[in-house]
Amino acid sequence: MRLEGLPVAKSNFKDWPAMAKGLNPAVGELRRSAPEAMKAFAEMGQAALAPGALNTKTKELMALAISVALRCDPCITYHASAAQRQGATREEVAEAMSLALYMGAGPSAMYAAQVLEAFDQYTEKAAGAA
Repeated sequence: MRLEGLPVAKSNFKDWPAMAKGLNPAVGELRRSAPEAMKAFAEMGQAALAPGALNTKTKELMALAISVALRCDPCITYHASAAQRQGATREEVAEAMSLALYMGAGPSAMYAAQVLEAFDQYTEKAAGAA
């Protein structure tokens, strides 16, 4: 929650609009090189983002959270722009990021538990083979 009256801290770690602009020619080349696959991908995106039980703004916020969990910079720039165009507020984006933080850490904890399980099983197997 943002405290009313306090300025928003600005940073310039990355130039996100420039990133999108720089990626657009590469994406265009991919469209020319793999037109059928990229056409299908675009159609899937349109279908996934179309308003239904969830509106498009909510879906863009979800895409942003997934982009963070997957650590996809290009996804972040495209979906941040789309969320802004869909009327998302900074507070809505920040709240979506709290979910991204949770999901980024939660799955890591679940996989870490599985690593220990796998290690223990291999240890037991090696002990039985000795």
